[in-house]
Amino acid sequence: MDGPDDAPVLVLGPSLGATWHMWDRQVADLSAEWRVVRYDLPGHGGAPAEPAESVADLADRLLATLDAIGVQRFGYAGCSIGGAVGLDLALRRPDRVGSLALVAASPRFGTADELRGRGVIVRTNGLEPVALAAPAAWFTDAFAAAQPAIVDWAVQMVRTTDPACYIAACEALATFDVRAELGRVAVPALVLVGAEDQVTGPAEARTLVAGIPDARLALVPGAGHLAPVEQPAAVTDLLVQHFSAAPQDTLTAIPLQAQPIASAAPAAPVAAPAASQVSAASAASAAPAGAPEPEGRPDPYEPGMKTRREVLGDAYVDAATAGDEHFTADFQELVTRYAWGEVWNREGLDRRTRSAVTMTALVAGGRLEELAVHVRAALRNGLTPGEIKEILIHTAVYCGVPAANAAFGVARTVVREETTPRS
Repeated sequence: MDGPDDAPVLVLGPSLGATWHMWDRQVADLSAEWRVVRYDLPGHGGAPAEPAESVADLADRLLATLDAIGVQRFGYAGCSIGGAVGLDLALRRPDRVGSLALVAASPRFGTADELRGRGVIVRTNGLEPVALAAPAAWFTDAFAAAQPAIVDWAVQMVRTTDPACYIAACEALATFDVRAELGRVAVPALVLVGAEDQVTGPAEARTLVAGIPDARLALVPGAGHLAPVEQPAAVTDLLVQHFSAAPQDTLTAIPLQAQPIASAAPAAPVAAPAASQVSAASAASAAPAGAPEPEGRPDPYEPGMKTRREVLGDAYVDAATAGDEHFTADFQELVTRYAWGEVWNREGLDRRTRSAVTMTALVAGGRLEELAVHVRAALRNGLTPGEIKEILIHTAVYCGVPAANAAFGVARTVVREETTPRS
């Protein structure tokens, strides 16, 4: 926390893989008028490695922390996943958010398949491939070439992130989609984006501006995804203008007696006042209930489709359900309702175990065309290539060496495709 104890509160949220130090070059100016509260995501910058289940979970943890330090109403600026947290707060707790700035944000971050695929890469290879790719994703080429110290800082920041928390954040973003709800955002919003952002660029920013009733667009020239780092002065000026226009009496100040929680987060290579760690306990998110059938039993179709997409991926499910509707629709409904809505959603086994059982059954039945699909699903469900190898070795004893040999050929191709870091 920085700034006067009795000033209006401004909360700053970080991007995935980054720490609160991404805002270092804004703090000096912002803290002249506001009490600035920065936070780290789980497993980032020394924060407790307690993976969050969803963006709503992250928002609830943040609110619990703000409650603990006496903050009721506040302005909020968040970058990337930090922007997703801001959108969730504005939609679910508009009583707490007085004004909103969305930096490099989107109502939906890519596709669920892409984000879950990134989790598979990290689970298999660790964070090193993501860390090495971060400068190209975050900064323009010219900035990266001119600022090697900041590039090194960015790589190290990602390297020191907890892999399980990073994977969980990817899963959280995979299920985040508020495109249909943007019209309910009832606070003034600044949508700020780097003109050269290749991750969540101007197109996503314009979607936010078109959907949020009281929103304006700010395009920052010469900036990529981490615009606050690459173009600090321009971003600071835009934030000051936006939050200065908000009624300051709607933002509750932090009590003088509130004390920050200490942290040893590594500093960025740019000067900034010391900051302090904030964290809080998580809150579980509720699963949606299905519509009741006439006899009163919940219909498993909708939860089945949700599980089917989470396990197999949107691309595969879309292809499977896009055939001859008159001929295959009833079969696809049966599979979705009973295989995925009933069996895969039973509480007796977790998804990792169900993937192991499914792969074994497919090897035994010689269903190699389905095995490829479920090896890919197993990786998404958290099984490592080493664990899949052990399962297939086990099938050699109980299903036969020829069956296991054929299965290894299929699985090897899938594992290579899914676990090779993408440039």
